[in-house]
Formats: sequence, C-alpha cells, structure tokens
Amino acid sequence: MAAILVVTIMNNCSDDFLKKEPLGVTSENVFYDEKGIDALLTGTYAVVPGSSQWEVSWGASIHNWTYGSAASDDAYKGSEFTDQVPVNDIERWEVQSTNNYPADKWELCIGMGVDRANKTLKVINQTEADGTIDATTANQYRAETRFLRGLFNFEAWLVFGDYIPIITEETENPAQVSNENPEGAVLDHIISDLKFAWENLPATQDQVGRATKYAAMALAARAHLQELEYAEAKPLLDNIINSGEFELMPDFIDNFNIETNNNAESIFEIQANVNDINASMNAEMGIGLNWPHGGDIGMCCGFHQPSQNLVNAYKVDENGLPMFDTFNDEDLKNDAGISSEEEFIPSDHPVDPRLDWTVSRRGIPYKDWGINRGSNWIRKQSDGGPYLPASKPFFKKSERYNLSTTTGWQSGVNANNYRYLRYSHVLLWRAEVAAFEDDLETAREYVNMIRDRADNKVVMGRVQIYELPASVYPWGENTTDADYMTGGDVDWTQPAANYQIGLYPPFASKEEAMEAVQWEQRLEFATEGRRFFDLRRWDELPNKIGGKSMAEILNEFAEADLRVRSSFMEGATFSEEDKYQPIPQDQLDLQPDVLVQRPEYR
Repeated sequence: MAAILVVTIMNNCSDDFLKKEPLGVTSENVFYDEKGIDALLTGTYAVVPGSSQWEVSWGASIHNWTYGSAASDDAYKGSEFTDQVPVNDIERWEVQSTNNYPADKWELCIGMGVDRANKTLKVINQTEADGTIDATTANQYRAETRFLRGLFNFEAWLVFGDYIPIITEETENPAQVSNENPEGAVLDHIISDLKFAWENLPATQDQVGRATKYAAMALAARAHLQELEYAEAKPLLDNIINSGEFELMPDFIDNFNIETNNNAESIFEIQANVNDINASMNAEMGIGLNWPHGGDIGMCCGFHQPSQNLVNAYKVDENGLPMFDTFNDEDLKNDAGISSEEEFIPSDHPVDPRLDWTVSRRGIPYKDWGINRGSNWIRKQSDGGPYLPASKPFFKKSERYNLSTTTGWQSGVNANNYRYLRYSHVLLWRAEVAAFEDDLETAREYVNMIRDRADNKVVMGRVQIYELPASVYPWGENTTDADYMTGGDVDWTQPAANYQIGLYPPFASKEEAMEAVQWEQRLEFATEGRRFFDLRRWDELPNKIGGKSMAEILNEFAEADLRVRSSFMEGATFSEEDKYQPIPQDQLDLQPDVLVQRPEYR
C-alpha cells in the first residue's frame, strides 16, 4: 500500500439537527462506490504492519519478534534488562495479564484490524445492494477484505489461542461477544474467510502488496498446520506449487534485501515505505527498536538479538549436515565479555552459510557497514548477548537516508519489506506433510531444494585482524579505500568463515525425516517470529521435536544460556501453561462478564 488512509465511520442519529458531521470526520455515505471502498480497504491494509503508533506499539508487530522469537530459543529481548521491561517477562515465560505487549497485539488485531475489515464489509454489502457495484466486483472486494480479517484473526489466534471473540460484519454489538468458543470454531472462522478469498481473488494483482488467491491458500495452510491438520494443508500447498507462479530466488539473502522486494519467491509481502510521512510510519514500526545501537553503526535501540543457541544450531558436521543431538553441547566461539580492543579470533568450525546472513557476529563483515567490531557495537552484552540485532530486516549503509528514514527517533526504520508468506515456506511445509505421511523421498526432495539454494552465495571477506578498536572502522587501520576491496585488513577473495552445507541422503524413517524438516524450518526462518509457534504445534506430534518436548527444549536452552548471559535466564522455567499469552486485563475490565481469562492465568 502506498500510503495509510485513516477513516472514521460514524453512525448518524435519526434527528436532522444531529446529522451535521463535525469537522475532520468522514461520513460513511461518501464511501458507497468503488473509490470509497478501495479507500476503506487501503485503510484496513494500513493496520497490517503495525503502523498505528502511538495507538499501539511494539507488542503489536506483525513480525512477532517478542512472542515468536524472544519467547523461544531463537533470540533474546536484547538491549538491556531495564529497557522495555515487559519483554523480560515474555522472554522468561512470566507474563502477567497486565503486560502491555499482549494488550497491544489484541488491540491491533481485534480492536483495529478486525473492526476495520468488518466496517469495510458493511459498506461493500450496502454498495452492492444499492446497485452501485455488481456482484463480481463486490465479491472481489469482499475476498480481499476477508483475507485481511482472516489474517488479523490468525495473528490473534497465534498469540491468544481459541480465547478470542469471533466478530463479523453481521455482529450487532461486538462488545457483547464472548471469547469462549466451541473447540475448533476460531480456526473454522479463519479458514472460512480464507476459502472465500482464494475462491474469489485473482492469481496475481496489478498492485504489489495486495492479497492473491495463493496468499489466501498459503495462510490457510499455515493455519491448518497449527493444528497438525496435514490432510487439509496438503492440497492447498500442492495447488501453490503446481501453479507455476512462484520459484525460489537464486540466493537466500534475496528474501531480505530491499533491492529484491516483491520478488518471484514472495507470496504475500508486507510493504514498507519510508520518508513519505513523518517518522516513516508507513514502514514496519513494530520492529522500530530492533536496530544496532552501539558504536559506529549506532541507531536505536539494540533489541531482538539472536541467541547463542541459534548460532550453535548452524554448526554442521563433516558432511555439512546439522548436529541434531550435540549442537548445543559447546558454544560456537563468541566474544562475550571481550572488549573490541582485545584480541578475538573467530572459530573456524564449519557452519551453515545462512548463519552470517541471519546473525551478525564479531570479525565478520556486516553487509557494507564494515567489520563487526563486537562489544562496541552491542548495547549491553551481559543482558542481550554478543550478537547484533537480527540482521534480516536491516539495510545497507549505501541505502541510508534514501531507503531508510530521515525523520523520527527510530532511526533504523527502512524500506525492507517483510516477506510474510513466501515459496520457501510452502516447500518446507509440504516437506513436513510428506514426512508425516511417511513419504520420505518427497520430504527429502523439498528439504534439499532449500539446502541446495543456501549454498549459492556466502558472506565474503575473511578478516585478517583480531583487535578491532574504533580506528578500524570502516576500512581498517592503515588501509585505503582501494585496497580495502582487494586486501589489507579483509581478504575479499575468501569466504568470511568456514561455510559448509550438505544434502541429506535418503531418510531411514519418518521420525528422521520430520526432525530434518523441523531443523530446516528453524535454519531457514530463524528470527522471523515463528520458532515459538512451531515448537508449540510440533509438541503435539508423536515424536514431538526430535524426541524432546517443547518444555525440555526451552528449559535446556535457559540452563545452557547461563554460559553466555550469566543471570538473565536464571530461575526461568517453561511449562505447559506458558504456551499462550494471557487475555489483556484492560480488555477484561472493559468487558466484564463477557470476556474470560485463559484457564492457566485465572
């Protein structure tokens, strides 16, 4: 969407003297044509990237960096303990109903997103009834709007589970709708919206960022997978694959560069515009805190730092395959507690090439910003760990102020779109279906397609110096611009690390295939706000996650993390009761005797 259009629909009173609209308020009746409906629809799209600051804030992020990433073994809150304290409780699985982060998510998804979608649907229905638009046009608008309503409900369902109110355009009084639902009712409602969407939307859209039939199918497949409904997800995934509309981009990093926004792999991409309005609020403001904070590269505010456990997961064996059982026994060497001025020689242990596209670590070139100097580039290592904030959403130095914001204090906000649904998701979800069905060769084929692509491009530039004071930035001490690219402190002819990745031989069992698929989804989608939700759904499989429960995985992570952050996770324990966020207390207070708290928080 090129811009946000905020609209307020008012209900007119019957008395003539009350029909005069106050200044600054738009009457509903001006929207009863195609132009008006499209304006309302644009306003509904505008809610998706969380661009409603300061009505809601970082807890509403579509990236789910808190609930899906920091609450898992993929990442830390980052920054320091005393900043954004409510996220400490999310990371440590100690959330109370008064935490404002889940409250933001509820307000964005239910109070703003679903509400706007329903109001738009009402106008579509009335405009068709008046004969201003025909049935075909009305259904196309309905389909796009119902896709968005399905998306908002899906996002709320991920975080709060079945305890969300089912509100439609036909609901007379939304404030009186309970959030106690029959089993499966929320999923059925989401799928109903998405089914209508894929049956009525086109395969492609002229305007980037608008939903298509395949976006609806992909989101429906993901929704079915949350409940391990593999038989229902399979035909949707096959339809997308067999359509021929999508393909893997040549390189993994193509999914995270601004110049490759809206590429051939993208199925539904959330658009990010900068410098069109003050503070660039048409970008994804929900990750506005998650940029490098310290030293030469400093912006705001050092949140969402990858975990040591995630870094360890990228270690590979002599065949270039993941180390399923031993990956976290020892940490890949890090610079925790070592100043930038002190010597640090990075490990030469073989690692998956996706590591250094996903995580920025000391001694490895960071995009075109120069050598990551370690501690001086980190806000507070002892609280947030030794790695820069998650790299995927960041931009290049050469793009600064052109494709990043020039206004506002969240100075890392940029034009990098969020590929919410992409073809690699579809392929690995289809591999998961195959593993569940004991179709081992299909599972291997799709996993190896992803791994084969990962080997196409690696981070280049072997750093030759191991003490990194400020004087090495950005070219390196005693070098010039010319020899920075040809030698000196960085040998640009060599890979930055010992990258190796192998393809899987035939799987011996469905359990082995499923573990490989689960592992591949972690490596491919790390720090994208999905890990916690994946662990939760896989916890219901017969063999769970490589034979371990979600609780075992997260509690082992918390214990081992004390090797890197000596106190942050001390005493933290994950249990079955921590799988969903509580219903926000302010919503319960607003709707007493209507909304109820989840049982585990009562």
